[in-house]
Amino acid sequence: MLDEEYMREALRLARNAAGRTSPNPLVGAVIVRDGRIVAEGWHRRAGTPHAEVLALQMAGELAKGATLYVTLEPCVHHGRTGPCVEAIIGAGIRRVVAAIEDPNPLVKGQGFQKLREAGIEVTSGVLEAEARQLNEAFLKWISTRTPFVTLKMAMTLDGKIATTVGESQWITGEAARQRGHEMRDLSDAILVGIETVLADDPSLTTRLPEGGRNPVRIVLDSQARMPLTARMLGDGAAPVLVAVTEWAPEERLEKLRAAGAEIVFCGDGTRVDLSILLKRLGEREICSLLVEGGGIVHFSFLQANLADKVCTFIAPRLIGGAKAPSVVSGEGFAHLDDGVRLRDVTSEFVGEDICLTGYVRK
Repeated sequence: MLDEEYMREALRLARNAAGRTSPNPLVGAVIVRDGRIVAEGWHRRAGTPHAEVLALQMAGELAKGATLYVTLEPCVHHGRTGPCVEAIIGAGIRRVVAAIEDPNPLVKGQGFQKLREAGIEVTSGVLEAEARQLNEAFLKWISTRTPFVTLKMAMTLDGKIATTVGESQWITGEAARQRGHEMRDLSDAILVGIETVLADDPSLTTRLPEGGRNPVRIVLDSQARMPLTARMLGDGAAPVLVAVTEWAPEERLEKLRAAGAEIVFCGDGTRVDLSILLKRLGEREICSLLVEGGGIVHFSFLQANLADKVCTFIAPRLIGGAKAPSVVSGEGFAHLDDGVRLRDVTSEFVGEDICLTGYVRK
């Protein structure tokens, strides 16, 4: 179908800004007249013109009587920019084809309604699944005000993340490690546990040949044990949030603040309440969270049913060891039926490693 062909182009355009539009969605737009594309546009970043407006500006008079293909329902409200619906109506577009409805309460069906009231034909649902996957982080955040959580794991074929003496660099190959940095570049925030900081002193920055965006860095540290000499505290590459509980000593908190960390209180128990943390992150307009923790951190997210996606890199090597740390540990699930199951699982080779990706069944 031609509608799918043009929508696929709009989705391709939207991906040009992957990782750069948060908390806005990725949106691409294509204008077609007399069977040919006359204009294209995509949203670059929050606060800049939307995809539809850019495409309309490019089309000019050619927009009259044309069809607009857009990956998300056009907005109808005044935000950082004006309503796209008004621009579409004013340009004389005859038909609008959209992939999905915008779940934002300020939009949600109202954009389609305004267009129909203006006599514009509206079709929605074209390549809907692809569009939802493209904007999975935005759709989760705008609906729940909490970030989309991806667990990123790297393990040996026998499920180990380090040897019995703690050696872990490097479990996977260079290609898989680069893919991991690409995932950081696309994420608003990255999270590890305090044990990872104590063992590896990571910087948690994005290191790609072309540079990349550094995500906000988050450390689960209920007792504020983070060393003041930690690499990430002194590099200024991105904000550092230390998630603690009310049990954290005030003296330690003051020193961490002085070293450049921001303290986020998450509950009054002995462990950080992850639900509270995700709510706090959502309030900061963090839409996507990449978790690169150890086995206990991974299990905590899975046990609390707070993970949305799991991406696991499996290296073709075996190291064994009953005491070697596992990719998911903690207390574990007592029964098979209680364990976490994934859906829509895909696999691919990344270098000599295998990458398995799936979504958590809720």
